[in-house]
Amino acid sequence: MDDLKFQIKELIVNALELEDIKPENIVDSEPIFGEGLGLDSIDALELGVALKKKFGIKFSAESEDNRKHFASVDALAAYIIAGTGGS
Repeated sequence: MDDLKFQIKELIVNALELEDIKPENIVDSEPIFGEGLGLDSIDALELGVALKKKFGIKFSAESEDNRKHFASVDALAAYIIAGTGGS
């Protein structure tokens, strides 16, 4: 799980070109959006595409659960594990 979380952090930094943030400085349980990393809705779209390419998971634009899935690195890791059957 820790390896998956680090992969997610690297993906966030690289996909969104966050030059001032290092993956190891992202706290697993802190919010990704708003007061956390300060990401916005455009970043969410880009991150969703990057996550789909890397992990094969899908997000529905109509889903009310997206906010929950994108809440933190912990939440994304749990969603990826659930969506990929733990692989």
